[in-house]
Amino acid sequence: SDPDTAANKLHDFTCTCDNDMSIVKTDGPATCTKDECTSNPCAAGQTCEDPNKSAAVLKDFVCTCPAPNTMMTNVGGPATCSTGSNDECASTPCPAGQSCTDPDKASAPSMDFVCTCTTGSGTATGTGASCVLDECDANPCGAGQTCSDADTSAAKLMDYVCTCTAPKSGTMTGGAATCILDECTAMPCGTGQTCNDPDTAVSNTNDFTCTCGNGVVATGTSATCEIDECAKTPAPCGTGQTCNDPNKAKNKQHDFTCTCDADTSIVKVDGPARCVKDECDAMPCGMGQTCNDPDQTTTGDWTCDCNAPTTGSGMQAAASCQIDECIANAGTCTAAGQTCNDPDMSVIGDWTCNCVAPSTGSPVSGGLASCTQIGECIANSMICTAAGQSCDDPDVLLNGDWTCNCIAPANGSANAMVAICSLDECVINAVVCPMGQTCNDPNTAITGDWTCDCVAPGSGSAVGAAASCVVDECITNSGTCITQGQTCNDPDYTISGDWMCSCIAPATGSPAVGSPAMCTQIGECITSSATCSAAGQSCDDPDLMTPGDWTCNCIAPATGTPSTLLPAVCTLDECRIQNATCPTGQTCNDPDQTVTGDWTCN
Repeated sequence: SDPDTAANKLHDFTCTCDNDMSIVKTDGPATCTKDECTSNPCAAGQTCEDPNKSAAVLKDFVCTCPAPNTMMTNVGGPATCSTGSNDECASTPCPAGQSCTDPDKASAPSMDFVCTCTTGSGTATGTGASCVLDECDANPCGAGQTCSDADTSAAKLMDYVCTCTAPKSGTMTGGAATCILDECTAMPCGTGQTCNDPDTAVSNTNDFTCTCGNGVVATGTSATCEIDECAKTPAPCGTGQTCNDPNKAKNKQHDFTCTCDADTSIVKVDGPARCVKDECDAMPCGMGQTCNDPDQTTTGDWTCDCNAPTTGSGMQAAASCQIDECIANAGTCTAAGQTCNDPDMSVIGDWTCNCVAPSTGSPVSGGLASCTQIGECIANSMICTAAGQSCDDPDVLLNGDWTCNCIAPANGSANAMVAICSLDECVINAVVCPMGQTCNDPNTAITGDWTCDCVAPGSGSAVGAAASCVVDECITNSGTCITQGQTCNDPDYTISGDWMCSCIAPATGSPAVGSPAMCTQIGECITSSATCSAAGQSCDDPDLMTPGDWTCNCIAPATGTPSTLLPAVCTLDECRIQNATCPTGQTCNDPDQTVTGDWTCN
């Protein structure tokens, strides 16, 4: 019963045992007792015993037959007492918590006794039953909780779990859970606020707090936070300015002002004010120059920069500008194969065009020089001839067009430098490589590296000469031997037709050249039986003329599939042999039938 159903009065309900009103428990199920023997559930002449008088455990009382049948018992009901020749239940074959019945009590054991679960549900004939009991069926958890029983075996009790339903949290194994409620999980506070629930008891609500980043706190509701925009880092106004935020409410942003200290009439909203004038307004630079004031909040940082193509800059003064006249006039010189030079960039009109060696001639200011051309191969031919190449100057009036050229059969050319010549030596030496060989020149820039390489199935190679090729005739003929269970051997790769087939042990016989050998087979179990006998198995060779078909076989009572060339994997249920060793009331178990000696009586 619940004496007070108010929402803030929890955990005050009581549970009272129906069979004993004096047994009462607050905030949870009572531990009730009940001696089932008081109702005389056993038959006349039988004794009754209730080992567990808890009201939660019923049908566990035991009825025992009177002498001389005191070994005849039954759990949860009257025992079946018999003077017959063989009541299988007399040996108590069922585990504790199960009743036994023998329907025929035949003189010879028939294993037809039935074990019935008294706690939970389940029956089995001739063996103990697997009892199932879902403890959640008794609704042991409190209101607003879910129950789960992971293991419903009757032997596994008090393992059920009570779990609080969302938004509450909490779990308990074997009893009702104590639920808590963290109100902050619902995120009741505003953005940028911190939530804290000091008391997570289900009965204590609306005690959470919302805390702003600036320290403002509200209980049971979202806080109203204030933000002073002038307190931000970095400071929103420039140096020499005063910041003012007239409304610090969170929903009033970007309304701060910056006021110049030197001139309070200059005010800027939501940003720094422009308190200093642009110093370039006074136009301090000369003609052909540009004034630049990079920071108008400071003084004395303006510069005068020369306009292109002139170069130069002046700090707080007009610049001294210079110009390289070759920038504008170089094309005049280069078009005639001459170079341009401006000896003094502060002087206008002093640029000159100059002859390029080996041409000769005097420079001319402001125009082309009069140059005398000389064939470039006269001066450069030694560069080419030293490398075994020829020199060519197609236009003696044009500078820089001479080339070094490779001499046939090599090919290649380069302008104003030694050429990189390439020569495929196989063009000259291919005839050196005979039939069945190919010529290969891996690097045509190097001489003397060509090779003659044997064509498959031959193998071999020689640099600068014909190769001596060898052939392993077993590459093409081994199939002839293998199909007969023989091996192929070529004793001399340089001789044709000397390959032979040879017998494989334990078969015997002389090798045959160019054909299969005549082999005499020997029963393979003669040489291989030790492999089987070491594992306690027998050896069998079904066909003495076929190599590699011998098998290892399991010996009865062990069983297993015969294994070719290896010991078999045999299994043996030792309980079939040892079961009689286990006395009445015990069972034999062999956990791994591939291992001997691991059987147990249970």
